[in-house]
This record gives sequence, structure tokens and C-alpha cells, in this order.
Amino acid sequence: MTAGEIYRKTFPFVISKLLLAILTAGIAAVLLALGVGIYWLFRSETVAVIVFIGWLGAVGLIRFAIMHWFGYMVKAGHVAVIAEAVTTGRVPDNQVSYGKKKVIERFATSNVYFVVDKLVSGAVRQIQRYVEKAGKTLDFIPGMKALVGLAKFFVSISLSYIDECCLGWTFYKKEQGAFKSAADGVVIYAQNWKTLLKNAALTMAIVIVTMIIVIAVVFVALGLLFRLLDWPGLAAFALACLVAWVIKWAFIDSYILAQMMTAYMRVAPSTQITFDLYGKLSGVSSKFRELADKGKNERPPAGAAESRNEWDTAGGGAGGSEPAASGGSAFCGQCGAKNKAGTKFCGSCGAKL
Repeated sequence: MTAGEIYRKTFPFVISKLLLAILTAGIAAVLLALGVGIYWLFRSETVAVIVFIGWLGAVGLIRFAIMHWFGYMVKAGHVAVIAEAVTTGRVPDNQVSYGKKKVIERFATSNVYFVVDKLVSGAVRQIQRYVEKAGKTLDFIPGMKALVGLAKFFVSISLSYIDECCLGWTFYKKEQGAFKSAADGVVIYAQNWKTLLKNAALTMAIVIVTMIIVIAVVFVALGLLFRLLDWPGLAAFALACLVAWVIKWAFIDSYILAQMMTAYMRVAPSTQITFDLYGKLSGVSSKFRELADKGKNERPPAGAAESRNEWDTAGGGAGGSEPAASGGSAFCGQCGAKNKAGTKFCGSCGAKL
């Protein structure tokens, strides 16, 4: 199933995001109208600037309140459904209910999801800043500083979607805890970062051009209307940005998410996680180290018991002895998961075999 097909077939989530965005923009528009009214009373440029700054602060608080409590969970449900569609080739029936159910099963409460999301987000950005240091060694080349700056701009925008890709891995790896799967997801990103960021940069270039066109068209239309009504042009620009944000958050962000997750979930299952990266990334990122530590300490889900039973049947034990090998397989002495012969690190818990 292609990214375009997944985007079209998960459109109920796009509509849900659109409704939330319209609610947010509607409240912001009402506040903007009140601000224009205040400007009309005083007819002062200073008042206009003060009202505009106050409006920006109020809109920021409203957006945070709505998106923090509702937007995050809608996006998490969308991630769960996209992960299912990419890996199985089918979109679940009643997908909104399915996405909500999977989020509750995986994270139990919204607070757990927020903690995992913030840790993954912080870890990805810290790792990326470490990688970007390589660009500084090329500053002596004429024009290279500008090119590196442009590349960082594209990368910084695309990183938010990589966060969701890593979270998508938690829905795929049902036999592991959420923190452990999220940490693995970050490692998979680190192992495939060139391929994933190349795809992200190409997608973001298209999106940025699209957004510029949308803002320009909406601003020209509103600017002409506001001019006829003798309303301030600053209000026209603010309203144009609101309309563009609604379009971006509901339609464009959902399309990018489908594109990025499709690329990620295509390479992730075949990626052999190198657990020596756990130590390296922990040294680079304090957020990743915290995520990995939480993964070690969390209780595995009920399905993980199957791995232990298989190990026990093969002649292992729960006492942390050396893993048994039979038929070209090795069983982890820490979690009991089955691994290929010759594997140095457990594919389930990361323990050295």
C-alpha cells in the first residue's frame, strides 16, 4: 500500500484534525475581531501592536490547550492506524475507534504517551545536533556555511515527523513495553538516518513551497477584502496565517506523516538493531538514556511471556544463566527471547548474548 493510498484511506483522521483546527482558528478569529474593534476605538499604531502581541499570546495558549489534550491523541491514533496499514496492507474497520483502542492498550493513559513522545522528541533532536556538528568542519569551503544552514532548516522541520515514526514502531512491536519499543525506534532512525532524512527533505521542500503559495493566495484575497472595508492589513495577514495553519495541520501534516511513516516502516522491520548503539546514543543524548532506562525498568506486556515459555521449553531457566543454542538459535538469558545464532545482542531486550 503506497503512502498516497494510506493518506486517502485514513481520511477520517484528517477530518478529525480539520475539526480541531477549525475550532482553534475560530476562537482565534473571534479574538482577532475583538482586537480589531479595540483598534477602531483608539486608531493608534501603538495600540495595534500591543493588541496583536496580546492576540498572539492568547492564540498560543488556546492552541496548546486544544492540541495538547485532543490533538495529540488524534495524531497518536493516526500513527497507530498508519503503522497497521503499512505493515499489514489493510486499514482497520472503524479506524478512529481502532486507533483510540490501540493508544489506550499501548500507553494506558495519555500521560504515558506524553512522556514517551517528549523523550523521543528530545532524543531525536539531541542526536541530530550531534550529527550536524560534522557540517562545521566544512565551514572553510566558500558558500558551505549557507548550504549547511539551509540543510539544517529542512532537517529541523522534518524531525517532528521522525518522532512520530519512532512512536509508530511502538505499535508494531506489541510484545515489548512502550518505552523499550520507542528506544528501539530511535536506534532504527539513527541507523537509517541518511535514507529517512533524504526522504524528509524532499517532502518538506514540496510542503514549504505549497505553504508559501497557500499563504500568498489567502493573504491577497483577504488583503483586498480588508482594504475595501478599511481594516488593518496586519489583521488580514494574521487571518491568512490562521487559514494556512488549518490547511497545513489537517491536510499537509497528515500527508507528510503518511509519507514519512511509510518510508520508516518499510526499512524498520528489516533493520537488525545494533545494541552497541544504545551505549553510544546514551552518551550523546540524555533524553535517550532516560528513555532506555525506563525501557529496562518497565514491566513487559502479557504477550512477552510467550518468549519466556519458548525459552523455558528449550531448556533455559530464569536464573540468568548462559543462553542455550539449538538448531541455529540462541536464547537470551535475561528475557528468554529467541535470537539467530551468532547474534551478539538480544533482539528483544538488548542484553549481550
